[in-house]
Amino acid sequence: MENAILMATESKVDFMIHGLFSYELFGHTVWITTSHVCILIVMLLMIAFAVVVNIKMRHATEVPGALQNVAELIVEMLDNMVRGTMGKRGRGFANYISTIFLFILLSNISGIFGLRPPTADYGTTLPLGIITFFLIHITQFRYQKPKEIWKDMCSPLPPWLPIWFPINVISEIAVPISLSLRLFANVLSGTVIMALVYTLLAKFAIIWPAALHVYFDLFSGAIQTYVFCMLTMTYISNAMGSEE
Repeated sequence: MENAILMATESKVDFMIHGLFSYELFGHTVWITTSHVCILIVMLLMIAFAVVVNIKMRHATEVPGALQNVAELIVEMLDNMVRGTMGKRGRGFANYISTIFLFILLSNISGIFGLRPPTADYGTTLPLGIITFFLIHITQFRYQKPKEIWKDMCSPLPPWLPIWFPINVISEIAVPISLSLRLFANVLSGTVIMALVYTLLAKFAIIWPAALHVYFDLFSGAIQTYVFCMLTMTYISNAMGSEE
């Protein structure tokens, strides 16, 4: 099982998704794959960090320690990012944006530690896009009147001439697909390139592939996390409409 989860072993390099074990559910075979295990590892790390920080903050001191400094830095950075993009009305979305930011970031950089990044599996990125999609339209119905929504869906023509309505519907449906595919494709491409390096150049893959890991896992992973969250905040801000 460990060799199936880790990308690199002593004998070979494996970046494929593997089924670890299966069980029957309502007459269907359901597989637990390496992606599920890697997601679980990322979630456990986030939960453990949150629990430790919560306990630490209950006994916070005027002179913060290292952990308190790190926690405050992360919270302040994410809050400033949300506030700078969405304004005061985005305060209620700070928890969601912060959660997906940390989850995607940890998932993207997990390749540095030998895991297969969960975000290189479309089964991981698509649910993130779908959750964002529903959040966008829930926010839209919360902040805008039905007439405003109908007018926006018929734009750029008048509301009484809904020729553009089907096209705008298709563009709305494309939002979760584009969000999920962008993240999935970028992470998967880095995973495939590293697989080629370790297989085709195995005899020469000494030390220097670390630089590629820094780029594909750390730098590119951070960029894709930021892009996903920025697009999410932009879509939600547009769904709120103009602030009166």
